[in-house]
Amino acid sequence: MYNNEFITDKVTIIGAGFVGATTAYALMNAGTTSEIALVDLNQKRLAGEVMDLNHGIAFVPPVKIKSGTYEDCKDSNIVIITAGAAQRPGETRLDLLKRNVGIFKSIVPEIVKYNKECVILVVTNPVDILTYVTLKISGLPPTQVIGSGTVLDSARFRYLLSEHCNVAPQNVHAYIIGEHGDSEVAAWSITNIAGISMEEYCLRCEKGCQDTNRGEIFENVKRSAYEIIEGKGATYYAVGLAVRRIVEAILRDENSILPISSCMNGYYGIEDVCLSLPTIVNHSGVEKVLELPLKDREIKELKSSAEVLKKAIQEIGF
Repeated sequence: MYNNEFITDKVTIIGAGFVGATTAYALMNAGTTSEIALVDLNQKRLAGEVMDLNHGIAFVPPVKIKSGTYEDCKDSNIVIITAGAAQRPGETRLDLLKRNVGIFKSIVPEIVKYNKECVILVVTNPVDILTYVTLKISGLPPTQVIGSGTVLDSARFRYLLSEHCNVAPQNVHAYIIGEHGDSEVAAWSITNIAGISMEEYCLRCEKGCQDTNRGEIFENVKRSAYEIIEGKGATYYAVGLAVRRIVEAILRDENSILPISSCMNGYYGIEDVCLSLPTIVNHSGVEKVLELPLKDREIKELKSSAEVLKKAIQEIGF
């Protein structure tokens, strides 16, 4: 995908709701990109968000932020999709998924109409299924279509472990893999603190933790989004920062390892479904998905997570 004729750090965000606007704020605040275009059907909301963001430009590295159209995808390196329907009272998860698939059927063709070279980054939930839908609708190579996956879940995992073990989260190396959702898997066997395995660290720590502590930490990871939504209506700060981190890895050609969602091609025997595994991410999007030395139980749980996603994909006819 990447060539010398297509060097740009422009980012277009489809959807100017809480997540889209917060992502734009995170990108401008960190100086990640020099140009951001926001696209949304709600022109009044879009104008307000862009105006608010532009009023802060004096306090951040130089950046151009504009109300855009799909034509802005033409010269964008990354197109981020945060647009989607909100769940209605009494609506099932499947009904919501079907509505979001309908929305994506209108969004994705507009993106590829103007740009077949960009990386498309899906953030809208359920992110794994919509990443798969985007891949199929777009016809782009699997390396160019990714989802935010479990980057945020893994950050929550690292934070909760850091709080429990009283160390900085930057020194906790841990991944949540599989679905960004209820069937996600904690990869305990490769979790370490400063290179020390959790089993070894726990022995040295002398807090006397039991397996129940691990179970509680993992359950808290899975419950986090529900608790935040119950408290404030939506999650957007941390996910905005997670998306910024993915964008940085792409624009800076970092070869960073992030648990993004992408289409599996035989990893652990899993194929034709999008889910999260630690992945080398660079200017092309996916450079390589890593097969980790997981324990048999974790591989079994990962395969079960894949089956949950495949069933949902079949239910929507993809």
